[in-house]
Formats: sequence, C-alpha cells, structure tokens
Amino acid sequence: MSSPVPRATAEAVATARAAAQAISDKKGEDVMLLDLSHLLVVTDVFLIASGTSTRHVKTLVEDAEVVLRELGRKPIRREGMDHGEWVLLDYGDVVLHVFDKETREYYDLERLWADAPRIAFESSSTAVES
Repeated sequence: MSSPVPRATAEAVATARAAAQAISDKKGEDVMLLDLSHLLVVTDVFLIASGTSTRHVKTLVEDAEVVLRELGRKPIRREGMDHGEWVLLDYGDVVLHVFDKETREYYDLERLWADAPRIAFESSSTAVES
C-alpha cells in the first residue's frame, strides 16, 4: 500500500510554516508540522512544538499569533493560556499545539498521528525535512 499524498492546502502550509518560523525564532523546540488532511476533515495541518517552561510556551504562542495576525489570520479558538502547559490555537485549517516538555511527552501527539506525513520547513537556524 502506498503512503497517502499530502493534500494540505497551500494556504494552510504557508500559515503553518510562518507559525513554525516564529516559534523557532524564539527558541521553540522540536517544531513539527503534520499534514492531517487525509486523516481529518476538520483541519489540514498540526503544528506541534515545545517550550522550556510555561512562560516560554505562552511567549511562543503569543509571537506565533502576532505573525499570523499580520498574515490576516485570527484564531477561531484559543485554549490553555491560563496554565501554559498545553496551549492550542485553532485557525480552522491549521491547529497549533505548544506544550511544555512534560505535557508533550505525556500526550505524545506525534505517536497518535504517526500516519500523518511531515511537512518540511526551513527554520532560520536549521532545515527541518519530511
């Protein structure tokens, strides 16, 4: 059986890459983009990233939100900013999940969505490939 062809829209991929760059620029860790378009009907891309502390998680999310707002994007839903252990920004076609390390390990979204192809993006410091 061949693997599914990623079908995320160009806008979703561009949005996710812009958010990934913003998070990478602020030292977000283990940034990953997953194409879920062939697995879910509600979204195309998950961005998963980690911060080193709850404050760092909040900063990463705030910076990503500013960058996406400059692109004309506003989140439909925003959850978790009160605690900062797992913050979710839902843009419809893109969902950002930013965790502290312990919470990310516990929920292990990468394992849950292991069938989703990764989307490559160029970070200012390193290239992340699929």
